[in-house]
Amino acid sequence: MNLIRIATASIVVLLAGCAGTLNSPMPADPQAAPPKPAPADGDSLTLRPSREIVRPRTQAPSSTSPALGAARNGDAVPLTAVAPLPSSRSVAAIAPPADLWERIRRGYAMTDLESDLVQDREQWYSSRPDYIFRMTERSKKYLFHIVEELEIRNMPTELALLPFIESAFNPQAVSNAKAAGMWQFMPATGKYFELKQNTFRDDRRDVLASTRAALDYLQKLYGMFGDWHLALAAYNWGEGSVARAIAKNKRAGLPTSYTDLNMPMETRFYVPKLQAVKNIVSKPGKYGSKLPLIENHPYFQTVTIRRDIDVTLAAKLAEVGVDDFKALNPSINRPVILAAGTPQILLPWDNAEIFQSNLESYGGGRLASWTAWVAPTTLRPAEVAKRVGMSEADLRAMNNIPPKVVIRAGSTLLVPRNAHMPDVTEKVADNGQLSLAPEITLKRHTVKAGKGDNVASIARKYKVTPANVAEWNKVSSTAAFKPGHAVVLFLPAGVKLKGADKATATAQASAKDKAAPSKKGSTGKSASSKPKPDAKLAKNSKAQDKPGKTVKKKQG
Repeated sequence: MNLIRIATASIVVLLAGCAGTLNSPMPADPQAAPPKPAPADGDSLTLRPSREIVRPRTQAPSSTSPALGAARNGDAVPLTAVAPLPSSRSVAAIAPPADLWERIRRGYAMTDLESDLVQDREQWYSSRPDYIFRMTERSKKYLFHIVEELEIRNMPTELALLPFIESAFNPQAVSNAKAAGMWQFMPATGKYFELKQNTFRDDRRDVLASTRAALDYLQKLYGMFGDWHLALAAYNWGEGSVARAIAKNKRAGLPTSYTDLNMPMETRFYVPKLQAVKNIVSKPGKYGSKLPLIENHPYFQTVTIRRDIDVTLAAKLAEVGVDDFKALNPSINRPVILAAGTPQILLPWDNAEIFQSNLESYGGGRLASWTAWVAPTTLRPAEVAKRVGMSEADLRAMNNIPPKVVIRAGSTLLVPRNAHMPDVTEKVADNGQLSLAPEITLKRHTVKAGKGDNVASIARKYKVTPANVAEWNKVSSTAAFKPGHAVVLFLPAGVKLKGADKATATAQASAKDKAAPSKKGSTGKSASSKPKPDAKLAKNSKAQDKPGKTVKKKQG
């Protein structure tokens, strides 16, 4: 008992000695932010997993109420200063959100839109609960990441619901206007926001890159218009269109809010759609909808790869299905991942470590069975297939090559890889493009060489390459032709020879026709009793060969 009394007295003396520091004002920090007002009753703690925990701030203590001062780090509260909390204030909850939906609700910051169009969209969505469930189920893989990025940027969390409107959270979605990915970027807009689009990947579909670009764009639009509804209208319709609509209303003395602008029907429904989905997420039971459980933690991890690897092998090493792998890595549009162009992949949280472990112990030889090949010159698909050791059908199927085209020089194609080939370089992986041109049908012509003609002069005259003229005539590229020598040419079907060349070529064709067996009817006579027009031209061509004579084409 004596020991307890001594200890108690010591504590009282110690506290009494420290009490003076409580009422002594601390020097003001000139760079400190001004105190924020206390949260309203019922406000609760916002917990951000894997990020900082943001706690609600309280008001600074009143200088006239020393007994109710707040303890700073290292301060102690005297026993005489303890007082019950006012009954009019409630204790803020510190429990984290039950699921990701609740976390989204807590971050709503946009002004609600109330209109007949909102009610119309609410009815449309609520009459399709199965569609809502499938769409929200698909969002499980991506929603946590989007919410995290929005909170880091201090943006309204209802923007996480925008992919529901854009693509139903399908990263492979493509619109009629060629917008792609769950955020629906047009090719040019995607390039502006540094989304790579090449033979091997399309970052408009990439989960991380497209989300970064979409939030960059939305922030830019909000900075331009100062209103989220107008920013969303510009995201759908274009910033220039919204700016012109606002300027038009200003000139007419009309309001310039979202509901006051003259917009296309798609844009007029755009924000009401988002508001309707927001309302359903807020109170799903009210609209007869059921939201799948999405836990408030990351779905995937980022994994670095250092060597080219087949998609099927990567999925196998991660022990996930190929479809699930592609759902997290939708930007990869070929059966191989090129490490120089795609150095990171996404894997389900629990499978990332499995992948690393299996990759280290993999003993199956090479990781990639495909590689990139750059066409050195313009070639037909059959010629390329022969060079790279593929069938033409397989080459076309692998590289999406349609019929009746040629592959232009510099095009990058996916071809089989042998064991001795190195990984694809960064330059090829980042810039590979497939460029095609219509295949030109060539027609065989035979013309007579003039005095002093050679391979080069014939090539210039008919706008073909000397190499082709030499190949067609089985001569060297420096060969000369004797006057009157029959020179073989293959020219586009639409090209027409003029003057003497036309007569010479036609005469050659006529001679060939005469050499061929004629078709006769049942009487043994020629099937056609009309004289062949080529006969006159052949006769004229013979006259043309005689010196000093000129053949004129008969008019009419």
